[in-house]
Amino acid sequence: MPGRTLESRFVLPSVTRTTRTGRRRRPSGEAPPLPRPINASGRFYLSMTGLVLVLWALIMAFEPAFVAMTRGDVAVLEAIAELRTEAGTSVMKTVSHLGDEWVVRVLRWGTVLALLAFRRFRHLLVYLFVTLLVAAVVSVAAVAIGRMRPLGVEVLGDWSGYAHPSQPVAALGMSLIGILYTLVPAGRPRNLGKWLAGIPIALLIAARLYLAVDHPTDVLASLVVGMAVPVVLFRLFTPTEVWPVTYHRHGRSAHLDVGGRRGRAIISALDQQLGLNVISVEPFALEGSAGSTPLRIMVAGEEGEEPTKLFGKLYASSHLRADQWYKFGRAIAYGRLEDEGLFTSVRRLVEYEDYLLRLFRDAGLSTPEPLGFVEITPEREYLIVTEFMSGAVELGRAEVDDDVIDDAMAVVRRMWDVGLAHRDIKPANILVRDGSILLIDVAFATVRPTPWRQAVDLANMMLCLALRSSPERVYERALLVFTPEEVAEAFAATRSVTIPSQSRAWLRTDGRDLLKRFRQLAPERRPISIQHWSWRRFGLVGSVLLAIGVVISLGLALLGAAGLQ
Repeated sequence: MPGRTLESRFVLPSVTRTTRTGRRRRPSGEAPPLPRPINASGRFYLSMTGLVLVLWALIMAFEPAFVAMTRGDVAVLEAIAELRTEAGTSVMKTVSHLGDEWVVRVLRWGTVLALLAFRRFRHLLVYLFVTLLVAAVVSVAAVAIGRMRPLGVEVLGDWSGYAHPSQPVAALGMSLIGILYTLVPAGRPRNLGKWLAGIPIALLIAARLYLAVDHPTDVLASLVVGMAVPVVLFRLFTPTEVWPVTYHRHGRSAHLDVGGRRGRAIISALDQQLGLNVISVEPFALEGSAGSTPLRIMVAGEEGEEPTKLFGKLYASSHLRADQWYKFGRAIAYGRLEDEGLFTSVRRLVEYEDYLLRLFRDAGLSTPEPLGFVEITPEREYLIVTEFMSGAVELGRAEVDDDVIDDAMAVVRRMWDVGLAHRDIKPANILVRDGSILLIDVAFATVRPTPWRQAVDLANMMLCLALRSSPERVYERALLVFTPEEVAEAFAATRSVTIPSQSRAWLRTDGRDLLKRFRQLAPERRPISIQHWSWRRFGLVGSVLLAIGVVISLGLALLGAAGLQ
């Protein structure tokens, strides 16, 4: 390249160090910055569940306990029966229709359709799971206990099946709790909703006791199974901190809210674990990130100095699961790509990115200086911190001239020479500063990549540059660093699945068939297949089809019990 050798290009730039305060080690037993504890209400619900299980064990194992409980129940029903009046009976028979099967079906189908409309698929799956689980528990318990309707008291209402636990009360309670935890935002709206949901449940309980259709212990057990257990499960599988219910969402679902408890936890973690005196934390450049929550962190400088900007990426277990499912689906569609692996935990993901950042810099490649990572919630949320690339702009907004193209080609060649591959080259991950290329987001980079992966990196870089210039210009400058055969190999190995989604979207918007044009410019080369059929892939596809069949069969068998037939 004119005026610059390949070796001189890869000299590490000097980086201004961030002033740090004293760090603090978290003692053993002390809660992390953002704990996921079971609060007082959660412990209450769990204790009530335990009491119901103990009650069921007693009445099934010891007949005297069952007799004593029945006598107490009948005494309460006899006292209520003395209060009956003709008008009261008419009203209670009407109120008892709150537990009818059609009411439950309307509530549950309404919830399912609303979740589909709002694309809350996580909440939908948990809702269906909890609904089927509660229906199964109620059905099994009713058959195992086999309690009949109250004796010695005139039963005025309609009923079917066993009495304990009360299936209509459990079904209505589960339906209303499901609405609250999947469609109503947490905080004041949900707290108010709990009081409102309690009204129809209380009325149904009063009606069924008045009509002597259920014993008091029947409805108490159904309240625990139909309401307490679902609350615990919703809090466990859809915690508000990770899966909030909101109707004013900005950005992608992968972007976590960094305000409130999480925001305070992030500031505390940065102070204690990295010794940073943080002023503020706010989302930054969300449009270019789908696998993490990027943040801009303002850190106080020395006395009389301006605050320093740092860059952070917040990773959570939801990001890890999304990546695993994406790669799982791609393995079924295309086979497992040559060098693709799965991260087993969020900790491993941030450890790996921190390591790759240091490795890239040791190789002389311009990447952000890593400052370490902090633990927000053990094994669930971590934040990796790097320098903020001040003065740099994304490639999609930069002016691309010959110097920028030459530098980009030198970066790819350097990665080839030192045995590294970025694996996610797209406009959002390429920054330009003073005519030099800076690479960011190396979380999915790899060491000692396959030749195929190296070729794909080259093709993706050339496509990104062509989006801001022309394929002829990029191809001409690429031949200063790569041979025509290497460029031909790159585009023979590249197709839609190997191009990041952001680049694919930009290519569609651009209108030019850049991929085809590069193949015309380069020497002719047969396409390199990425379809890898193996016994593992055949087994994976067969297992998925079998699992889908089993799930559909079980779902159809349980939908009736869940009120969604």
